[in-house]
Amino acid sequence: MKLYIKNMVCIRCQAVVRGELEKIGLRYSYVKIGEAEIAGKARPEQLIQLALALKKSGLGLMDDRKNILVEKIKGAIIGLVHYTEEQIRVNLSDYLSEKLNYDYTYLSNLFSEVQGMSIEKFYLTHKIEKVKELIVYNELNLTEIAYKLHYSSVAHLSNQFRQYTGLTPSRFKKLRHPERLTLENV
Repeated sequence: MKLYIKNMVCIRCQAVVRGELEKIGLRYSYVKIGEAEIAGKARPEQLIQLALALKKSGLGLMDDRKNILVEKIKGAIIGLVHYTEEQIRVNLSDYLSEKLNYDYTYLSNLFSEVQGMSIEKFYLTHKIEKVKELIVYNELNLTEIAYKLHYSSVAHLSNQFRQYTGLTPSRFKKLRHPERLTLENV
């Protein structure tokens, strides 16, 4: 049985879900961003208990098809930006269409309706947050960050960064306590 979980955006979220499934006595075959596969069928009282436990951590069970698909879109984008080194060989719209087996226009309209922002804005917001993270870590220079996040140039990265944050990457780096959003709040 597949369970779809909203607001599940990071490895810590996966650990929370695993822990709650174990507490309730539900065996799982996998837990990944946005979903978990449990062995067999869960009893209604187990699902209620799981929903209440997940809610305490800011997560939630979903059964609405539209919300499930939106969470899959978010999971695909978050995975692409934050958890993979691979560069997509096609544009984002083709990538999402292939990954989710839906027409991009449908995905885009649905996402905008449910989230109140476009897929592209969600994607770029996550890229900028990843840039902030890499700047704060101070392990890569701007050229390496641009390459890692598949920007066409440092100038492109800098312009987009300034457009989203109001700061240049070098000005952001000089801040004592730079403001970054958690993945849950992007």
